[in-house]
Amino acid sequence: MLDMMVGSVIFSKIDRRSGYHQIRIRPGDEWKTSFKTKDGLYEWLVMPFGLTNAPSTFMQIMTQVLKPFIGRFVVVYFDDILIYSRSCEDHEEHLKQVMRTLRAEKFCINLKKCTFMSPSVIFLGFVVSSKGVETDPEKIKAIVDWSIPTNIHEVRSCHGMATFYRRFIRNFRSIMAPITECMKPGLSIWTKAANKAFEKIKSKMVNPPILRLPNFEKVFEVTCDGSHVGIGVVLSQGGHPVAFFSEKLDGAKKKYSTYDLEFYAVVQIIRH
Repeated sequence: MLDMMVGSVIFSKIDRRSGYHQIRIRPGDEWKTSFKTKDGLYEWLVMPFGLTNAPSTFMQIMTQVLKPFIGRFVVVYFDDILIYSRSCEDHEEHLKQVMRTLRAEKFCINLKKCTFMSPSVIFLGFVVSSKGVETDPEKIKAIVDWSIPTNIHEVRSCHGMATFYRRFIRNFRSIMAPITECMKPGLSIWTKAANKAFEKIKSKMVNPPILRLPNFEKVFEVTCDGSHVGIGVVLSQGGHPVAFFSEKLDGAKKKYSTYDLEFYAVVQIIRH
């Protein structure tokens, strides 16, 4: 989603105000949202949170509304809209086009959560700038400040947060393998290997690399390695990392030779 912004130097982020509540329910279907209180029976006129198809409906509408701009200078994810441009002049025009479209559709925005004409923005948990994609310092601080998990719920929370930033860590799946083992049914013991992996992940999060945005007009470099635990791949351009990919091995794959492991890694990064 963020890989299309190569060459962009200026960014804006727009947040819609109460996005779901700006979607009108089709007349005649309001009764499907009825709920009872001590004061009587009520029906929603706009789309409430909690409906099964609400997320897909909302995303579909946002995509339809901004379709002329998506892939050119807009990225949209639910109620977050990212606008990227290669110059200030272009960015002003892009902003005008998006704002006019939102006004025409009578969509309101939350100015307090918007960022305009900035060299970098935080979008979907990442810091996006002309340099590339970086981790959000606030989220990294939370990871570094983690204490050792004491129950399965904390282990899963730890695993989930670390996985969110897996693209920044080389051989992530291999490093996390001991922690993943602790999440299996019946295995609730925090092992020495899991603790070592836990500390290693935290140390790697302290100074994560900046991932360059891929330039599809230039040559990509693929570096891969493998072990009986997992495979790891680095996708780079001009010596700068673009993305890291890893996979934990299981079953017959653990018996692959080194040559077969590296070939398997190449196949997987192409598929990925």
